[in-house]
Amino acid sequence: MKKIKTTPLAPQEFEVEQISENEANIMAYPFETGYAISLAHPLRRFLLSSSVGYAPIAIKIEGAKHEFDSVRGMLEDISDFILNLKEIRFKLLGNVTETEINYSFAGPCTIKGGDLTNNEVEIVTPNTHLATLNEDSTLNFSIRIAQGIGYVASEDTYDSLEEGYIALDAYFTPVRSATYKIENVLVADNPNFERVIINIRTDGQISPLDAFRNSLEVMYAQLAVFNSEISVKAPTTIERAEESPDLKKLTAHIDSLGLSARSFNCLDRSSIKLVGEIALMSTNDLKNVKNLGKKSYDEIVEKLQEFGYEVGGDLADDVVSALKKKIEAL
Repeated sequence: MKKIKTTPLAPQEFEVEQISENEANIMAYPFETGYAISLAHPLRRFLLSSSVGYAPIAIKIEGAKHEFDSVRGMLEDISDFILNLKEIRFKLLGNVTETEINYSFAGPCTIKGGDLTNNEVEIVTPNTHLATLNEDSTLNFSIRIAQGIGYVASEDTYDSLEEGYIALDAYFTPVRSATYKIENVLVADNPNFERVIINIRTDGQISPLDAFRNSLEVMYAQLAVFNSEISVKAPTTIERAEESPDLKKLTAHIDSLGLSARSFNCLDRSSIKLVGEIALMSTNDLKNVKNLGKKSYDEIVEKLQEFGYEVGGDLADDVVSALKKKIEAL
């Protein structure tokens, strides 16, 4: 009689094949039939969409007013200069998530990515061409570099910029490619088990293995919403508040507000994760969130109102207590 299983076999083998500094194969096995692709496909999506990287989000070039301008003595016009800049991959040093760096070059010279390295930023694509200056040319510019995920259009990187700055489309994703394949593997004379091989290639801002670890963390965080416990004891005041519709809405992630990328990033960088954290803030507290402009402030207030709450509004004491407990547990 064929053995009947009550639980699926859990994979025990994990291997990393380092192909190069920026490319690796991640392998795990043995999986039951169909399980490998069930895990590999979402992991690939998280690798491509949720890996944290760095990109220039705005630039100010002395003598240039817009991206269709030119600089005397520079071979490239500003639009070509910006396209070249976007090919250069930056990595901020320390725990900095956003900074502005000033550069100055005098010709004749050819400027490459490596020439932008200093004690604030590392260039992981040092051979990428940026600009060519002739002998009587000077080039002075400032770049604002930020940390982020995915792609952010120029109109969302800043609500407003100081005069002379050009907002840039930002492509933060450091994972250049993520692919997988499924192979059969033999387990106890059964050839129908599977091995998954995930190939990850990055641009050098992050190692393939770190990118994989980060994607796992994001995946676990997304699944955590289902990891609830059911209590049968008589609820306390706070527990009753935890069951209220108000608290369920207030403990929703700020994603639920449908904010623009700019507004969301300002809150996220200030470690504001829940809708209730905004509802507990005063208007002054919200206005003082770092890099939060008036447009983003107005958007957050409007979205919160659509959600049914006001910034600095009155909440029931038991709901406030339960909400603060939830926030402390983050």
